[in-house]
Amino acid sequence: MRAAYASALNPDEPLRGLTVGDLPERATPDGWVPVEVRASSLNHHDLWSLRGVGLPADRLPMILGCDAAGVDPDGNEVVVFPVVEDKADPRGYSLFSEWHPGGIAERIAAPRENLIRKPAGVSFAEAACLPTAWLTAYHMLVTRGRIAQGGSVLVQGAGGGVASAAVALGVALGKRVYATSREQWKRERISQLGATALEPGARLPERVDVVIESVGEPTFDHSMKCAAPGARIVVCGATAGHQATIDLRRVFAMQIEILGSSMGTPDELAELLELVADDRVRPVIDSTFRFSEAAKAFERLDTGEVFGKVVIDHLA
Repeated sequence: MRAAYASALNPDEPLRGLTVGDLPERATPDGWVPVEVRASSLNHHDLWSLRGVGLPADRLPMILGCDAAGVDPDGNEVVVFPVVEDKADPRGYSLFSEWHPGGIAERIAAPRENLIRKPAGVSFAEAACLPTAWLTAYHMLVTRGRIAQGGSVLVQGAGGGVASAAVALGVALGKRVYATSREQWKRERISQLGATALEPGARLPERVDVVIESVGEPTFDHSMKCAAPGARIVVCGATAGHQATIDLRRVFAMQIEILGSSMGTPDELAELLELVADDRVRPVIDSTFRFSEAAKAFERLDTGEVFGKVVIDHLA
């Protein structure tokens, strides 16, 4: 079975451990279903796996990819929910490509309950964008951030999968969205999505009800200062540093909530698919590669010069 997989781990040059080629297919566990993959998408999780973060050498070779959409044995078009219950993991779950083979392959096996119906109005490429980054952004905005109770959102460091998804979703949900980026071309893309683009640290026209925070240390003080009374700062990552300094006086005086967030639920993924099917929002796709170009897709993601999702078309 052709696949893109981690054959070695390299903390400094992760792409050196990437192999695209044939790999023996594992037996499908009881209660699981094989899915013929039509499209998959990349996440920074894949690069971290190649660095050995969360993926030890004794699990190699490991097929990469948390996100996949395809066809089940009954001919149903489905999206694979990427979370597998794992009581041995401190999180209580694992993602595909950590313990179980991922979706950048001809087939992926998943628990039957992880297969979510793909609406006809959503392409396989669009569907493959949703299970990790877009679901994370949706969960942060709707569930953890309770955006229905507010009118404004700040997204720090827009450009990557989660942040660009949060911008697009915030606009689609009818909110005033502000988003920061260091790069002019990314700020232009932010504006095209209907949000107000700002340089990092810039003063906002208002204090916001929800902050989407995935950058960490460099932006967290700005996030605190931009938060309205009772605001929710929702954190899903710390790509630029995890040791943020917090002024606790502002936390209690402004009654700010700082909330951790990771992934989402199958029901939320189904809701997100319906939003796309209703044409209220469309996934932001940076670029699409043929499966034979999977290595180039990883190279594209590794540059950091992406806006949206990098997709692999398995039929091309």
